[in-house]
Amino acid sequence: MKVSEGRIGRVFVIRLEDGDRLPECIERFAEQNGVSIAHVVLVGGIGAGEVVVGPRQSDAMPPEPMLLPIDGAHETVGVGVLAPRADGKPILHLHAALGRSGRTTTGCLRPGVTTWLVGEAILYEILDAKAARLPDAASGFDLLTIGSPEAQPGPDEPHRSPKASPGTDR
Repeated sequence: MKVSEGRIGRVFVIRLEDGDRLPECIERFAEQNGVSIAHVVLVGGIGAGEVVVGPRQSDAMPPEPMLLPIDGAHETVGVGVLAPRADGKPILHLHAALGRSGRTTTGCLRPGVTTWLVGEAILYEILDAKAARLPDAASGFDLLTIGSPEAQPGPDEPHRSPKASPGTDR
């Protein structure tokens, strides 16, 4: 296990509207507001897209994802971690449970999943933590990396403070 301690910065209450695309809309919001690392909690409806429900074979690398389409409005609860890639762009890794008609699908929300009617998200900015999503050769994924040189602000990039103006971070 690797750990980087941080502290809570700003907290945003976000209302997603019908048809908003996840995770892109939250990533775009974070980038526009200078949020690099955050915890996201989501409740609401998901209406379309695909969910990754595991690798096709658990021991194959790189893994081939199994995708299930969303077949109509689902009640949804999800949690995720937002962290920057090596280029500084914030990327959200969001897992959710989606329920409809007594059945539940749980998985990773793929880019292009859309809200149905409304989604409500709370984004908790995390300051001073050292983490980034860096390429992993074995899996082919950008995995959360703790304490790496890429995950630390450079000499001209001070840690964010809750009062910093939007867009000043990485």
